[in-house]
Amino acid sequence: MRKRTTLIATLAAALLAAAVAVATSHAAPARVAVPAASCSPASEHLVHGGQLTIGTDNPAYPPWYAGGSHSSFWKINDPSTGKGYESAVAYAVAKQLGFSRSQVKWTYVPFNKAFAPGSKSFDFDINQISFTPARAKVVAFSVSYYDVNQAIVVNKGTKIASVRSVKGLRSFKLGAQLGTTSYGFITSTIKPSSKPAVFPTNAGAVQALKNKQIDGLVVDLPTAFYVTAVQVPKSKILGQFEVNGKVSDRFGVVLQKGNSLLGCVNKAITTLRANGTLKKLQQQWLAKATGAPILK
Repeated sequence: MRKRTTLIATLAAALLAAAVAVATSHAAPARVAVPAASCSPASEHLVHGGQLTIGTDNPAYPPWYAGGSHSSFWKINDPSTGKGYESAVAYAVAKQLGFSRSQVKWTYVPFNKAFAPGSKSFDFDINQISFTPARAKVVAFSVSYYDVNQAIVVNKGTKIASVRSVKGLRSFKLGAQLGTTSYGFITSTIKPSSKPAVFPTNAGAVQALKNKQIDGLVVDLPTAFYVTAVQVPKSKILGQFEVNGKVSDRFGVVLQKGNSLLGCVNKAITTLRANGTLKKLQQQWLAKATGAPILK
C-alpha cells in the first residue's frame, strides 16, 4: 500500500511539473541572445539621422585645426578642412563609424558648454577637453585620443623667465582660461601666493600675457607652442609639468551622458591607436610641440 501511494504521489508530482512547464513556456518565452548593435550610421543614435554632427569651439586654433577659413562664420580655421590634429582625428573616427566626409557636419560649441549639464546639439565634441571626475558626472568621455602635459608661457626678459621650479612660480601672477584644467592645475599644483587671473576665453588670457597683465599663462603644451610662435612675440615656453612622473592631462571626445554612441567611438579611437593612425597624425600636426623642459 505504501509503495502504491508513493507511486501515485510521484506520478502526480511529475504531471504537475509538466503542467507548470507548459504554462511557463506560454507566459515567458526563453531568452534568446541578440547581437549588439553594429557601429554603422543606420544603427547609431544621432542628433540628425544619417549625419555625424561634431562640435568644437570658434575660433578653432592651430595646431588642433588648420587650413584657414573660407567662410565668414569660422574664425582662423574651418574645422571641416580635415587639417590640424583634432580635425584629422575627427574625420578618422567618422570613417571608422562608417561616415563619409560629406556626412560630417560641424557645429560651434563654446568650450565650457561642451561639458555642461543638459542635452547636446552634437554627437560628439572634440576641443582639447581633459577628462576630470567632476566633468564625467554630467557628460560621457571617450578613451584618450591624446595624452598631454600642461605648460607655462612667459615673456622673455622678465623676472619669471629665470624660474626653474614649480615652487619658484608661486610668487608670480598666473592666469588661464575659465573652466580649464590649466586653471585647476594652477590652483591645485602650483598653488601661487596670489589668486590666479581667470579669463572667459583663451584669447583673453593670451592678450593679458601680451599686455603683461599676468606673468605666466598656463595652457596645454601644443597650444603653448602656438602662443609663442604666433600670438605673443618675444615669449617663450618656460617649461611643462608632469604629475608624479606622468602626463598631466588626457583629452577625450565628449558625448551626452548615456549616449549609446560612446561604445562605437571608443572602439574607433582604440583602433586608430592600435593601427598607428593617432601616432602618424601626431607626428604630422604636433611634432613641433615637444621638447620643453620639465619643471619640478
